Amino acid sequence: MASQIQKNLVEKNAEYARTFDQGHLALPPAKKYLVVTCMDARIDPAAAFGISLGDAHVIRNAGASARDAQRSIVISEQLLGTREIILVKHTGCGMLTFTNDDAHALVKQNLGASAAAELGPLDFLPFPELETAVKEDVEFLKRSATVPDDVPITGWVYEVETGKVRQVV
Repeated sequence: MASQIQKNLVEKNAEYARTFDQGHLALPPAKKYLVVTCMDARIDPAAAFGISLGDAHVIRNAGASARDAQRSIVISEQLLGTREIILVKHTGCGMLTFTNDDAHALVKQNLGASAAAELGPLDFLPFPELETAVKEDVEFLKRSATVPDDVPITGWVYEVETGKVRQVV
């Protein structure tokens, strides 16, 4: 039996598909850039960052982590031709609220020892200070041999309280 969430997906997709006319868009992003941002449900990258369908790749993960996004970044750049990276973290991020030890303890408590063992020494990539984390991720990408030296990389903070962005680096 379908959940309410699944029913909503089917219903809303039917509405969307009725007027969909963008099937002609090319696989590579038209504006040749990618955005790394957080998976936080309060962020609508298309609306907040002015991204039209087909313009850019949007890579989302917990905390807008460049390290976590590296595989997708390489695919985007090397296979699909993107030439710029915009990294956007945000205020009120959950990654500011815990440490690796906290996350590992929670997994063990809620899911048991086998789940904790399966994760091993996984780094959940939390961070204690927002702007420092933006700078560190931009530096990680600039130092990475997987990102060409001529690719512009900028780091931003999106304010969930106001909807505004501000450049950090």
